[in-house]
Amino acid sequence: MTPLEYRVISIGTLPAHPLWDEGAPVRTGHATTTLITAGEAKIIVDPALPPQALAARLSERSNIRHDQITHVFITTFTQDHYRGVALFEGAKWFVHEPEQQVAGEALENQLRHARENGDADIARAVNSHIELLNRCEGAGEQLAPGVDLFPLPGLSPGTCGLLLPLPASTVLICGDAVPTIEHLQQGKVLPDCIDIEQAQESFREAIEIADVLILGRDNIAYNPLRRVM
Repeated sequence: MTPLEYRVISIGTLPAHPLWDEGAPVRTGHATTTLITAGEAKIIVDPALPPQALAARLSERSNIRHDQITHVFITTFTQDHYRGVALFEGAKWFVHEPEQQVAGEALENQLRHARENGDADIARAVNSHIELLNRCEGAGEQLAPGVDLFPLPGLSPGTCGLLLPLPASTVLICGDAVPTIEHLQQGKVLPDCIDIEQAQESFREAIEIADVLILGRDNIAYNPLRRVM
């Protein structure tokens, strides 16, 4: 069996980095995209770049073609986490069930509001996101052998990472629960969380369990509280 492996395909960025004293967007935000191989499963986490750019990055960073991807997992259902998901038409798409439910309710409210205000363009755009969400399946406790869901609520009610318990270290794909190296070093969460206290608790749980963290808008980072050999 192919060993469990992971690789960052694209390093993400925040549209406005609050710890860089940026109060308004200065760039296009996109989440970090990660590739996991686990046996026959080939999993893309947060396909955040546009499809053409993501296909190029996948080719640069791996020898796996986009049509070989079997699973897509979205840690938080916002567009800068799934902008390139259409590239993986042949894969199964997954989102954590609580995130799917809350995101669906929010989108339906947006659609109703757009229709009530007669804004056909917004209604069409929102409906396209609803169709995408409906294509997703609710993920259970595990995506593949050795790839476990790790709920990290707070930023949104259903934000969820993936835990990879490897022989020499435990790796956590954090999503935006731990967004950047500055947030990790300063022990801070994003200011626009739905529930700040819950987000801070999820941050603490991430630090407690992981030796290695793949940050939501940054690169791979070692847990500053541990020494990884």
